[in-house]
Amino acid sequence: MISLLTAFFVSFIATILIIRTQKLHGGFSGDHDLAGPQKFHMGPVPRIGGVAIGLGLFFAIALRYEEDVSNFTELLLLFCAIPAFSIGVAEDITKKVSVRTRLMFTAFGALLACLFLNVQIQSLDIPGLDYVFALPAVAILFTIFAVTGLANAFNIIDGFNGLSSMVGIISLLGLSYIGFKFNDPMILSMSLIMAGAILGFFIWNYPRGLIFLGDGGAYLIGFWIAIMSILAVSRHGEISPWFALMLNAYPILETVFTIYRRKFHQGKSPGHPDGIHFHSLIFRRILNKTHITSESDWFSANARTSPYLWVLSSLAVVPAILFYNSTAILIGCLLIFIIAYVWLYKQIVTFRTPQWMHPQS
Repeated sequence: MISLLTAFFVSFIATILIIRTQKLHGGFSGDHDLAGPQKFHMGPVPRIGGVAIGLGLFFAIALRYEEDVSNFTELLLLFCAIPAFSIGVAEDITKKVSVRTRLMFTAFGALLACLFLNVQIQSLDIPGLDYVFALPAVAILFTIFAVTGLANAFNIIDGFNGLSSMVGIISLLGLSYIGFKFNDPMILSMSLIMAGAILGFFIWNYPRGLIFLGDGGAYLIGFWIAIMSILAVSRHGEISPWFALMLNAYPILETVFTIYRRKFHQGKSPGHPDGIHFHSLIFRRILNKTHITSESDWFSANARTSPYLWVLSSLAVVPAILFYNSTAILIGCLLIFIIAYVWLYKQIVTFRTPQWMHPQS
C-alpha cells in the first residue's frame, strides 16, 4: 500500500511541477503542432507526462527494494523498461526520432526482459504451433515482437485526453486481480504501482488536457503491461496464453486495423499518420466536431471521446479475467470483439452510427 501511494503522489506532484514550469521548458517539451491529422488540442501543451509516471515508478520500486532486497527482480523490470521509455521521451523532446528507431529501442528492452526476467511466450495453446514455440529462438523473437507491438499500440491509441492512460489502468486492474487471485505479489504490486503512477498523471490530463502522456509515457505503459501480461501466463500454468491477447484486445486490434488500413487501403507506410482511428471517428462523426464553435465546446468534445473507448476496452478486459483459464472461450470472446469492432467502425465511417452511440441532448 505504501509503494502504491508513493507511486501516485510522486507522479501527482511531478506532473504539477511540469505543468507549473512549462514556461521554462515548453520550447522543447511542448506539443506545438496543432495542424497534424492526429492533433486534437487548441494550444501548446507539455507532452512529457511520461516523465512523471516514470518518476513515480522509480521511487515506489526503490522503496520496495530498500524494504526487502528480494525485490531485486522489480528493479530489473524497471531497468528493462528504460530503452522504450527513454527513446519515447527523446521523441517527445526532439520530435525527430523515427518510428523505426523507437521500435528498435523498445525491442531491445524486450530482449533484456527475455534474458533477465525469462519473459517468453512459449505456448499459444494451439496444437502443432506449440512445438514451434518450444524452440527458444522462436519464443524470444515472438516475445520481442509482441512486447514491441503492444508498446506501440498504446502510443497509437493515445489520441485524446485520458484515453491511453485509462485504458492502461483498466488493463492493470485486470492484471492486479490475477495477481491477487494467484497470490503472486510481483504481478499484484507491479500492476498496482504502475496504475497508481498513471493515476497521478491522469488527474491532470483528464478532462482538460493540461499535460499529455507523450511517447515516453505511452511506450512505458504499453511495455509494462506487455511484460506483466506475459509473466502472468508464464508463471501460472492455469492461465491461457489467450488471456494476454484478450486483456489488451482494444489497443492490439486498433494497431492491426491501422496497419491494414494504411498499407492496403491507402497504399502508405504503416507509420504514416492519418486521422481515421476509431477514436478520431468518434470525435468527428459522433461528437460533431463541425458544430464546435468555442474553446469550451472543443474541450467538452475531447473529454467525451475517451469514455467510449474506456467502455470498449472494459468489454475485452472483463471476459479476459472471467475466463482466464479457458482458451476456447477466450478465442470466442476475441472473435466477437473483433466482429463488433469492425462493424462499429464501418457503421461510423459510412455515417450510419447507431443511435445509442449519440450523446443525449
